[in-house]
Amino acid sequence: MKILVTGAAGFIGSKLSEELLARGDDVVGIDILNDYYDVRLKKARLKRIEDTFSTIESTKKGSFRFIKMDLADRDKMESLFAEEQFEKVVNLAAQAGVRYSIENPLSYIDSNIVGFAHILEGCRHNKVKHLVYASSSSVYGLNESMPFSIHDNVDHPISLYAASKKSGELMAHTYSHLYQLPTTGLRFFTVYGPWDRPDMALQKFAKAIYEGKAIDVYNYGKHRRDFTYIDDIVEGIIRVLDNVAQPNPEWSGQSPDSATSPAPWRIYNIGNQQPVELMTYIETLEKHLGKTAEKNLLPLQPGDVPDTYADVTELVKDVDYKPSTTVDKGIKAFASWYKDYYNVKKR
Repeated sequence: MKILVTGAAGFIGSKLSEELLARGDDVVGIDILNDYYDVRLKKARLKRIEDTFSTIESTKKGSFRFIKMDLADRDKMESLFAEEQFEKVVNLAAQAGVRYSIENPLSYIDSNIVGFAHILEGCRHNKVKHLVYASSSSVYGLNESMPFSIHDNVDHPISLYAASKKSGELMAHTYSHLYQLPTTGLRFFTVYGPWDRPDMALQKFAKAIYEGKAIDVYNYGKHRRDFTYIDDIVEGIIRVLDNVAQPNPEWSGQSPDSATSPAPWRIYNIGNQQPVELMTYIETLEKHLGKTAEKNLLPLQPGDVPDTYADVTELVKDVDYKPSTTVDKGIKAFASWYKDYYNVKKR
C-alpha cells in the first residue's frame, strides 16, 4: 500500500515507518521538524529509517520519501493529497505534552485541531480507504473508573492537550458520518522506549541521573501509569490500520455507545493493562542505568491524572492483539539505547 505517516520524524512515527517499509509498503513521511525538542534527534530517527530501509531485502522493501511540511499549511496539504493519492493515512503528528499545553495552549490548536482538519479534508477528497490517528489516554480526564474503557464518558478533560485529542475524535466522527470516511482513533497509554522524546520521563530522569541532579517526582511517586512499550504500540497501529473501521449495526441513539457508531468510526485503547507506580518505574530505570537518582518529591502537577489503566478488550476482540512487553524489559532496552546514543559510557 501507499501510506502517509505524519510525524514521521517523531518517536512513534519513525518506528512505524520502519515497520511498514519492512513489510513492503510505500511510505511518504512528513514532519515539520520544529524545535519543540532537539531537531538532531528527529534527524537521527530519519537516518535510522533510511538505514533500516537500505538493509531490507530488495524483493520485499517498500519505498520511503520524507517531506518537511506543516500540517497547518492548508495549500501544501491539499497538494500533497492530490498528488500522492494515498490508500491509507496514519496521523501521528501533533503538539505533544500535557505540561507544555498549560504554558502554550494555542500551539495545540494549530497542530492538533487545524492540522488534523487538513488531514480529514485530504482524506475526504482523495478517497483514502482508512485514516488511523493518535488520540491519548489523557482524554479520560476526571474519570476515576478503572480500568479506563472506551465506553466511558470522556467529557471532562483537564488539559488543552487532552481537549485537542478529544476534539480530533469528534471531528473524525463527523467526517465518518457525513462522508463515509473510515476512521479509527487510538488512545495511547504512556508510550516509552528507545528513541523517545527528551521531554518524556525516562529521558528527563536518565539525563538528570547522569548529571548528578535531582529528578522531580510528582505526586510523590505514587501515581500509576499504564506504561506501554513502543514496539507494542506500533504493532497495534499496524493491526488496526489493516482492519478498516466498520459501522456498528447495533448502535442505538437511545443508548449511544461512545466507542462505535452507525458510521465507519472506531475508538480503541492501546495500553499494557499493567499499571506501574511511578516510583517502581524510576527504580527499574536506576537498576538498568546502574545509578541511583536523587529525588525531589512534589505534589501532583496541574493537568496530570493520578492513574491510568487501559481496558483493551475491544482491541483483542477486533484485531487479536494485546500489548505484553514488561516494564523491566522495555526500560532495559531504553537504557541500552540511551547510553549508546548519548555516549554516556565514555563520560
